Amino acid sequence: MTDAFCDRTAAGLCSASVTAYASSKDGLVAEIEKKITEAFEVFDRESNKTVDVREIGCIVRSLGCFPNEAEVQELLAQIEVEEPSGFVHLENFLPVMTKVLLDRRFRPIPEDVILHAFEALDENKCGYITKEDLVKHLTEEGLLHLLQHPFTLAAGKYPTEAISVNP
Repeated sequence: MTDAFCDRTAAGLCSASVTAYASSKDGLVAEIEKKITEAFEVFDRESNKTVDVREIGCIVRSLGCFPNEAEVQELLAQIEVEEPSGFVHLENFLPVMTKVLLDRRFRPIPEDVILHAFEALDENKCGYITKEDLVKHLTEEGLLHLLQHPFTLAAGKYPTEAISVNP
């Protein structure tokens, strides 16, 4: 009788553990979906659960993911886009983006790598990069799109020690 009781108790504990795990996983998914929905709604100008397809990259980046443009296009291929209007519905975006966040795709470049890159651009080792030098380097390398997120420091100088990235 003791063995049967132990078997039933162990099975019950195992079942409870599985249920608790499923609950915590469901809670995580619900939390992620809430964050995605909130980010999506910021760009939903008509409040009709749709955004312009051109906003998807911004939405993804606002959620802490940093895909390049080719990766954004790959995401869009997975999302049903309304043709010819070019709008994306939240219901089509949500499952794709939830998977991206759960899989931890498109993580940011580590801060030390970015700092090293800026130090390399600071050829005179003066502790900052002028706007002109930054533009020159970015355009020579074909990275002018990075200027879409302008720095807001005074005098057009970008101190290398002030650069911070939130992982």
